[in-house]
Amino acid sequence: MKNLESALRSAGVAGVPVTTAVATSVLGASYPPSQGAFSEAATTVMAPLVSYLSSRGAPLLVNVYPYFAYSGSGGQVALGYALLSGAGAGAASTVTDGGAVYTNMFDAIVDATHAAVEKAGVQGLELVVSETGWPSAGGEGASVENAAAYNNNVVRHVDGGTPRRPGKALETYLFAMFNENGKAEGVEQHFGLFQPDMSEVYHVDFTAGSP
Repeated sequence: MKNLESALRSAGVAGVPVTTAVATSVLGASYPPSQGAFSEAATTVMAPLVSYLSSRGAPLLVNVYPYFAYSGSGGQVALGYALLSGAGAGAASTVTDGGAVYTNMFDAIVDATHAAVEKAGVQGLELVVSETGWPSAGGEGASVENAAAYNNNVVRHVDGGTPRRPGKALETYLFAMFNENGKAEGVEQHFGLFQPDMSEVYHVDFTAGSP
């Protein structure tokens, strides 16, 4: 990042933040969200990294995948909680963390990362969700119905922020545009909103999150 920033400066390019993306595997603790902390192994990299980003006013990019937490939980994570399903039939379970109530895992993962950043000594660092999505086939809980529900729920949800950052819209990117039939068989082939021939797998209403 320092080399890229130096190269941009040398080229006379201003106003382009340099950052990096991390998986939530950098977290050694994430439950409850307020106890989020980087793992001992990750801290040696993450602490100076988030300090550097803070000094530059650049965000940290985080890949957030409730699907993998759900599918690997052995039934311990409710499907509705992972899908941001809200109230109603098949409602999500909730997690109470001090004065905060979490109705979905997406918010819990983001806020656990906020807590980890703060425990690393940095306050107010912006997080951007650089990837999130749900597979439409290839594994437990992977269906067109669930993928459509998850991604549409994310679009509707992120403008409202998280319990730790209420009212602050969270910049979020869905993964992925296309199914990738060149990947190994399983869920990794099926995160796309479209097939490789550009036919729609399911519809996402991106206007639903607009003010």
